[in-house]
Amino acid sequence: MARASAFARAALAGNPSDGYGGATLAVAVRDFRAEVDIDPASGQASAAAPELVLATVSRFERELCRGAPPAEVRLRTTIPRSVGLGGSSAIVIATARALCALHGVDLPPDELASFALAVEAEDLGIAAGLQDRVAQAYGGLTFMDFRGGVYEPLDPALLPPLFIAWSTEAAGHSGVTHGDLRTRHQRGDPEVLAAMAELADHARSARQALLARDLRAFARCLDGSFDARRRMLPLDERHVAMIELARELGASANYTGSGGAIVGCCRDESERARVIARLERAGHRALAPEVVP
Repeated sequence: MARASAFARAALAGNPSDGYGGATLAVAVRDFRAEVDIDPASGQASAAAPELVLATVSRFERELCRGAPPAEVRLRTTIPRSVGLGGSSAIVIATARALCALHGVDLPPDELASFALAVEAEDLGIAAGLQDRVAQAYGGLTFMDFRGGVYEPLDPALLPPLFIAWSTEAAGHSGVTHGDLRTRHQRGDPEVLAAMAELADHARSARQALLARDLRAFARCLDGSFDARRRMLPLDERHVAMIELARELGASANYTGSGGAIVGCCRDESERARVIARLERAGHRALAPEVVP
């Protein structure tokens, strides 16, 4: 039997410019994961497995291991559904990793990320970009510049105290958001084009701020990324309320993806504790994430 996992992802800055030649900065966090077991002994196809798993197995057999015998795939995931923490991509990454382990296939992180995107975008028709898959394939803290295909792991110790908050009652499918953006971008919508350029600049500036240990500048990049998104897209006011509450308490915040979760940074541990407690009192789930080293 082969077992593999992939962690949840939280974008920090630049999202969602990854699908448009932009740049993003994101972390993988240990608090939530998708885990897959593959058992070839049963010799039975996994007809009852989720569509994401079946599509991953099918593409793996077509591209990487022709003639692989059918196997039983078991999936467990603790990633909250449809809140923008990379739950679907984690399932694909975990399944692909388990298949690689079972069949002795070596996929470097960049190739694993591209394979995962192809499963979702080409096989399942899901509008998505590379960011989630790259962040989960590399783990830790990763800067991604899609203008030149540069993926740069950074030291998570550079980060200030982070928090993540989400609302399962306000979950939403990210494909709807990305599909609308794609259409507007293809039409040359000036608002979208300007926002994507600004978002990429925020990601590059966030990287520079971390390397320079300028945490105030880093915090401005998180806020700026959310503000650019807000100008470009209609947003669910329940999600916006989480951002605004965090900001009222002195934190900076951005969407983790395109669902009902936010990520933010604080000046110190005491401020983070206050922000988390206040978000929980407002009815949200919140935690201090453990970034994958």
